[in-house]
Amino acid sequence: MPSTAVLIADDEFLLRRALTIFLEEADDIEVVGTAVDGADAIEQARTLRPDVILMDIQMPNVDGVAATTQLLREAPDTKILAVTTFGSMQTILPMLVAGASGYLLKDSDPRDIVAAVREVHRGLRVLSPAVSAMLVSAVVNASSPAPAERLSDEEMLTPREIEMVALLSKGLSNAEIAGRKNVSEATVKSHLSNVMAKWNVRDRVQVLIRAVRAGIVQLD
Repeated sequence: MPSTAVLIADDEFLLRRALTIFLEEADDIEVVGTAVDGADAIEQARTLRPDVILMDIQMPNVDGVAATTQLLREAPDTKILAVTTFGSMQTILPMLVAGASGYLLKDSDPRDIVAAVREVHRGLRVLSPAVSAMLVSAVVNASSPAPAERLSDEEMLTPREIEMVALLSKGLSNAEIAGRKNVSEATVKSHLSNVMAKWNVRDRVQVLIRAVRAGIVQLD
């Protein structure tokens, strides 16, 4: 199987270097280039044709949002993964609207960044747990108060699945949930996959939104 070709766009040399080291430790990922800003990323992507681009947001000349918009206009199959220090709705929403497949904070565990590259390459959406919680809060706060949605018999969760969703709503990663419940990370993934299947949703954000609407969890 060919390696996933990755381009890293960040105006900080140390971040570019660190991300390169983390990613190249994986046998199935190859860093094909690095860019110092959005304009450089656009030019390099035209030549290198990466599968995934790790994109910072605040960069000189052309920022990450503008670069993402241009890149996806030219190569819509490219996957953009935002990796940034900025975790506010003022940066998250424009990046996702521009077409980014994921949004991670730079303090994410390197293993999570590697896993995110693989997942966005497969066509999945990946968000840091804290970003997921923020998005759900924004959706809930923007909505009018409404009675809890009623779940069908097929959609009802087991007590253990409810525990997993409740911990997910606190912004915990799968590894952190596993540590809290003293189970393997694979077990956590299995429970959350069962929830997604029951509710016919594709990602953690949709799980949290449905859980809030169903009255299973409440976000402060």
